[in-house]
Amino acid sequence: MRAPSVVSILGIAGCACAALFWMGISVNAQRAAVTAQIEITSRSADGQPKTAGKSANLSDVALWLEPVGHPAPRPGGQGSDRKKPQVIQRNKTFEPHLLVVRAGTVVEFPNRDPFFHNVFSLFEGKRFDLGLYEAGSTNSVHFDRAGVSFLFCNIHPEMSAVVVAVDTPYYGVSDAAGRVTIEDVPDGRYEEHVWYERSLPEDLKSATRVVTISADSRALGPIAIAENPAFSSAHKNKYGQDYVPPPEAGYSHP
Repeated sequence: MRAPSVVSILGIAGCACAALFWMGISVNAQRAAVTAQIEITSRSADGQPKTAGKSANLSDVALWLEPVGHPAPRPGGQGSDRKKPQVIQRNKTFEPHLLVVRAGTVVEFPNRDPFFHNVFSLFEGKRFDLGLYEAGSTNSVHFDRAGVSFLFCNIHPEMSAVVVAVDTPYYGVSDAAGRVTIEDVPDGRYEEHVWYERSLPEDLKSATRVVTISADSRALGPIAIAENPAFSSAHKNKYGQDYVPPPEAGYSHP
């Protein structure tokens, strides 16, 4: 039996490399980004739906995809070398205002202000109270289950934020123009969910639908979300009471 020639070996190797190359392209095509465009609607004076104008801020809308008929990959461990997501307290605000994480994630709450804060969440989602902690210190919370957690500071009523924990790795948050990008989504069927702070729960529930992601369909198109005209950011402190206003200028200390 004659040994294969160098030319034939190179030919086989070339075919194998080409096959691996095209296989890689195929896999990448099946895990490309999914995009969507958020639209915020409201009711006009005559009761007709009206879409927000081009200058409107369409940020802070959460969008996530839960696999249907196929399991989501298991979450990876949060080792010491992996940076934990953060909600920073700075200039009497939370940054970012909306954070989406996978259920099971530990979120850090560093205080970057030169005074005390008291972060708490006592409503839906994860219930916790971090108590008073000083400038430069950090506390953390384990968001161990899916849900929406509204965050406030017991000292500063103007501070609020939201952490949305979801049971999937496929999620994104809209930018000011309403664009959402979810990276590395495999082909398949998914249940699409949206969440917006200024929407009613029933409107958000009605926006849920099943979508199919494929090489030919990776743009979810426009997603219209109804805004609650009665929305208010006012809230009570952690004791269910009104916030005590700061002392007026010129207050004399004993």
